[in-house]
Order: sequence, then structure tokens, then C-alpha cells
Amino acid sequence: MNDLQRLKEMGISVWEVRRADVFPNQPQQTITLPVGCKLLLICDNQPEEQDAWLFGKILSSMKLTPEDALRLPADALLAITDHNLEWCWFAGCDGDAPHGTKKLTSPSLSLLQHDQNAKKALWHQIKTL
Repeated sequence: MNDLQRLKEMGISVWEVRRADVFPNQPQQTITLPVGCKLLLICDNQPEEQDAWLFGKILSSMKLTPEDALRLPADALLAITDHNLEWCWFAGCDGDAPHGTKKLTSPSLSLLQHDQNAKKALWHQIKTL
């Protein structure tokens, strides 16, 4: 069994090589998002349990589910190919949203957890876009 088959069996459909510089002769990696992905959360750290709860609540307010969203680090944005995204949310970082998406910005989820003004600002962005 090869590595790709193992990843597929584990339900992992998106991954990245952490040290791409070790493989200088490899072609540029591209990321094809799942067809159902409507929101891309861009943050450099994997959300912790409390952060994931808040993220789920925000998704719910947008009439989205966790299955409609995917998290990627900021440096992976350039590798995205075709997509069906509606939203690109930068949490604790900034960048250019993929073409045709609505861009949201906020502090990281862990900071957003305790900052009512930042939550209000995020909600205002969601409602006005």
C-alpha cells in the first residue's frame, strides 16, 4: 500500500509537504479544494477545541457547516487552483483572497474568543458583504 492510499483511507484529502525545500526538483504543488468547500479559514495554527467551537458557531450564523469549510496556512493560498469558495477568512494574518471570494479579516480565533469588539467587527463584515 502506498502513502497516497493510506492518506485516502484515513480520510485525508488535502495535505502539504512541510519542508518543500528538501525536494527542489518537484513541480509546484497545487491544492484543489473539495467541491463543497464554501469558506476557507486562513490561519497558521490549527484551532484548539475552544477555537473550533467558536468557529462552528460563526459558521452556523453564516448558514454553513464545518463540512463547508477548510483551514489552510497563509502560505498555501498561492497553490489553490479551481475553487467554489464564497468566503476567505483571514484569522490573525492577512493576504489576498482568491478571485471571486468575499474577504473577512479578524484576530486569531483564540484572541477573538475574548474580544467582543472584534466579534462585532467580524459580524459586521459578514452582514455587509
